[in-house]
Amino acid sequence: MHNQTPVQIAWVTRDLDATEAMLSALLGARTWTRMADVHFAPDTCTYRGAPADFTAHVSFSYAGDTQLEVIQPVRGASMYSEFLDTSGPGLHHVCVTAPDPDAFRDRVAAAEAAGAELVGQGVMAGGMHFAYLSGAEAGVPYLEYAYVPPDIQKFFDHVKQEQQ
Repeated sequence: MHNQTPVQIAWVTRDLDATEAMLSALLGARTWTRMADVHFAPDTCTYRGAPADFTAHVSFSYAGDTQLEVIQPVRGASMYSEFLDTSGPGLHHVCVTAPDPDAFRDRVAAAEAAGAELVGQGVMAGGMHFAYLSGAEAGVPYLEYAYVPPDIQKFFDHVKQEQQ
């Protein structure tokens, strides 16, 4: 497998305001960009092998070059609500990006071949591919692989620019 550098650290919470405030204090994030009611639709997303249908509030910021993401589940069963139910709020995943959809698929397949469990995956509006893999038996709750198309990367670059 290729050397892969995490580009994002993500937390799951019941309270976006409180988590954003604490991460701002601890990591120096200055502004947060929120997206309310992000829908993970059954025609493009799965959770534990079945069609997914859930929503979450998602907030982004940056600490240096590392994207910070805070996720608050709103409705439906997901890897986020499952995490809150079993572990409480906290660090949920790190994300590694792939340069294109083929590399994304190859990385997911390699992780599964190594014994990681595919917990959820999908394609979001705008063409972003994601997959959550768990190596919980080895103490690795979730790793997210993602392919971020250029238009979505421009949005993330704008969020990052707000930190300067």
